[in-house]
Amino acid sequence: MEDCSTKQRTRCEVWTRVMGYHRPVSHFNIGKKSEHYSRKHFTAVAAANSQFIMRYQAAAVGAVC
Repeated sequence: MEDCSTKQRTRCEVWTRVMGYHRPVSHFNIGKKSEHYSRKHFTAVAAANSQFIMRYQAAAVGAVC
């Protein structure tokens, strides 16, 4: 088994969408990097999405009648 210290690593480039276009975070200025790292990232929950869809469909059907 190889020791972790002997493995070579590959740098992972993180990109984000800013002002309508995608850009690597490594090219941000200090203030923008700080803002990016302090963001709370959205995670979709499948159960919550299905519950929302069922409620939305029921509301839409009620609005049509």
